[in-house]
Amino acid sequence: MRRDVALLLDTHVWVYYARGADELASAVARAIDDARDHGSLFVSVISVWEIALLVRKKRLALPMSPARWTEEALKLSGLHLLPLTPEIAIESVYLPEPIHRDPSDRILIASARLQGMRLVTRDREILSFAKATKLSVLEA
Repeated sequence: MRRDVALLLDTHVWVYYARGADELASAVARAIDDARDHGSLFVSVISVWEIALLVRKKRLALPMSPARWTEEALKLSGLHLLPLTPEIAIESVYLPEPIHRDPSDRILIASARLQGMRLVTRDREILSFAKATKLSVLEA
């Protein structure tokens, strides 16, 4: 991985990493560690929303409330919270086709594109979209 490119973690990758990275390939965990060491590791505020939604729908179990989990997870040195800006919101609506309709994925993709970041994901639809466009990804 190029060190000058920041990484943006997809929601599931953030959860895996926060749990200790056991669910990630060692090369991916090392790339994330490297980005942290260089202060270039990001999660989007949309991932906070998505985690709360998944917990509410009982599709994700956390050892504490989503608010407390987020507070603890964001204390990780070298990890930064990327805000949702008007530009990102608008870009997410005008992404080139084909892209699925999941709003959180669209926000993550738009964020990565506008900020020049590499999106770390296992999401098959995002990986397929990346092949058809110029989205930089690291397959988790």
